[in-house]
Amino acid sequence: MNLLSLCLIATLTTSSVGGLSLGKKSHRRANAPSTRRSILQQASFGIATAAPFIHNINVANAADAQFVEVGQQERPPDGGTPFSTLSNGVQVKDFKAGSGASVQTGSKVELTMKGRLINLNGVIFYDTKSNDPNGFGEGTPLIFTVGDGTVLPGLDSGVIGMTKGSIRRIIVPADVGYGKFPSLEPQPLTGTEKRALDSVVKNSRRDQTVMFDVKVNRVR
Repeated sequence: MNLLSLCLIATLTTSSVGGLSLGKKSHRRANAPSTRRSILQQASFGIATAAPFIHNINVANAADAQFVEVGQQERPPDGGTPFSTLSNGVQVKDFKAGSGASVQTGSKVELTMKGRLINLNGVIFYDTKSNDPNGFGEGTPLIFTVGDGTVLPGLDSGVIGMTKGSIRRIIVPADVGYGKFPSLEPQPLTGTEKRALDSVVKNSRRDQTVMFDVKVNRVR
C-alpha cells in the first residue's frame, strides 16, 4: 500500500468522523468558503496518521529483504571448482584444503557445521554453535564414526576424503537425507531449528534437499 492510498484512507476516515458533527444539509453551504482549508487540514492529518503505518511497512520490507539474503550467505568464491556429484546423488564442493590423514569409513571425525534448508531459501535448521553449554560461543562439534549408521548416509559419504582444517559444502538429496532417514543425526539443537526442519520433512510436497557447510576439526 503506497503513501497516497494511506493518506486517502486516513482522510476519508477523518471526513466521516467530522461529518457526524456537521448537522443538517443547510449548514454545509454556510461552511463552503472553508472547504479548501478543511481539505488541506484533513490531508495533513491523514499524512500524520499514515506515518506509523508507513514506518511499519518499511520495517517489514527490510525484514523481508533480510530473509531473502539468508540463502545468499557464504557464496562460493569466484573461479572456484564446480560441484562434484557422487554415485548416491550427493554433491560436494571444496572451499578450503586441509592437511593430514583423509576421512575414510571407520574414521572418527569432529565437525563444526551448519545445515540449511534449500526449499526455504537457506534457512538454518542445524548449527553446532547453537549447542553452547559454556556460553563462550564455541558450540559443541558433531562427533561420529563414519559408516556407523548414526548420521545421514548423504553426510557420511559427503565427508569422505576431507582432512583436518578442510571446509566443504555438501548437498544431500532426500533419499539419502531426512526424507528417508528423519531420525538420524544431525538433529536440530533448538526449537526454532526443529520447527524449520519439520516444516520441510513433514511436508512431502516440499523439496527435502538440505545443504551442509562442514569444517573438519579432527580426524582419528
